[in-house]
Amino acid sequence: MDKYIKQFLEYLEVERGLSLITLRNYGFYLRRFAKFAKASGVIAPAKISQELIHRYRLWLNRLENDGQNLKKNTQNYHLIALRGFLKYLVKTDVKSLEPEKVELAKQQPRQVDFLEGSDLARILEAPLQIDLPEIIRKRDKAILELFFSTGLRVSELCKLKIENINLKKDEFTVRGKGSKLRVVFLSPEAKQWAGEYLGARLDTNPYLFVSHDKAAHGREEQVGLTPRSVQRLVQKYAKAAGITKQVTPHTMRHSYATDLLMNGADIRSVQAMLGHSSITTTQVYTHITDQQLRDVHKAFHGKGRRE
Repeated sequence: MDKYIKQFLEYLEVERGLSLITLRNYGFYLRRFAKFAKASGVIAPAKISQELIHRYRLWLNRLENDGQNLKKNTQNYHLIALRGFLKYLVKTDVKSLEPEKVELAKQQPRQVDFLEGSDLARILEAPLQIDLPEIIRKRDKAILELFFSTGLRVSELCKLKIENINLKKDEFTVRGKGSKLRVVFLSPEAKQWAGEYLGARLDTNPYLFVSHDKAAHGREEQVGLTPRSVQRLVQKYAKAAGITKQVTPHTMRHSYATDLLMNGADIRSVQAMLGHSSITTTQVYTHITDQQLRDVHKAFHGKGRRE
């Protein structure tokens, strides 16, 4: 089993181009399964059975982490990795259990936090209301406008280099999860503030968003802002804007998608703009389309009777 897991992880790295973090997670989940299987007397893929999978799911469901049972989505991460492994075995003609026979645990629909209306307006304006050096205010304003304009993941934003963006155009290409390319679009506000920020920069760092503290100037290595520092930045402006709920870079991404859907975009287009490989991932926003359907029903249903 260990040999095939190693080959599968190498396949994911070379052929699928998955990130090192994803590979590490897959390795952890699959080695956990292999250890469970071995304890059950199963050491070869051909011996993986539905009965073994049933007992493994039961074991996962009862497994405790820091005194709490594993969440359903964490259990599903284990099972998704296992399904991927079984699909790889089918692809390479290694006899094992059919991947379709590994069912995922049912879980509650994920709640999506997003900002709209005055909350959104206040957080976007917050960098201009705070007492900080002008270049930092312009940088932070550009970051927030770019999040709302493009729906970028925080990791994608932090990897952006100046050469990636042409401010004479309204769009640019970003490399997302699994090295997939997609086009994102710049609002007039995002273009304006990115341009003002770059115009204020005097350094030669190639990254679009960089630190401007004294420690950064003393470093030889040229790096961009880290995802953690951007997360802190977003939280700081949410607090300054008087928003009491937790706000993260992903909240801004949700706000971007929600804004599109509430203004009439179809879910397939939003899927493409978010870079989701499956429509299932985008359907977390169905609460928005449900509201639109409710409004349509209220506006148009029974009009003849009312008239």
